[in-house]
Amino acid sequence: MNNGIHASWLGRATALWQRLSAALDALQPAAALAARLYVAQVFFLSGLTKIRDWDTTLALFADEYKVPLLPPVIAAPLGTAGELVLPVLLVLGLGGRFAALGLFVVNAVAALSLPDIAPAALQQHVFWGALLAGLAIYGPGGWSLDRWVWPHLAGAPTATPTPTS
Repeated sequence: MNNGIHASWLGRATALWQRLSAALDALQPAAALAARLYVAQVFFLSGLTKIRDWDTTLALFADEYKVPLLPPVIAAPLGTAGELVLPVLLVLGLGGRFAALGLFVVNAVAALSLPDIAPAALQQHVFWGALLAGLAIYGPGGWSLDRWVWPHLAGAPTATPTPTS
């Protein structure tokens, strides 16, 4: 009798877990899109700030940001271009993993380049890095151009019906 109660409880718990897992799987594309939009906005707005006052940007890269291995006259345009181009790709989900990895590098360099970064700012960079790492590892999700473009470029069969004779 006791085994029957345990089996019944286990069966209900398993069924509940399967429904919960299916619901979470259904939310994955929306969650990935939300993460892409959030992180892209952060970096794109930062890039816009840099191009609005280029002289200040160059001064910051020369005096305050200590980008390793790159002189300020190269680091400033590269970082700014990355902050403007990669977020657009990320939002579209076009080359989504590439964009996420690129922004991950931009984020890491930004965090490492500020010798006296405030703890709250460092925490933001860690959060952005975690979101970007997740997007790079799991991909941009089902609501992305990657899901449509790459199969067509690779010559995968399309889902369009063929006429029957």
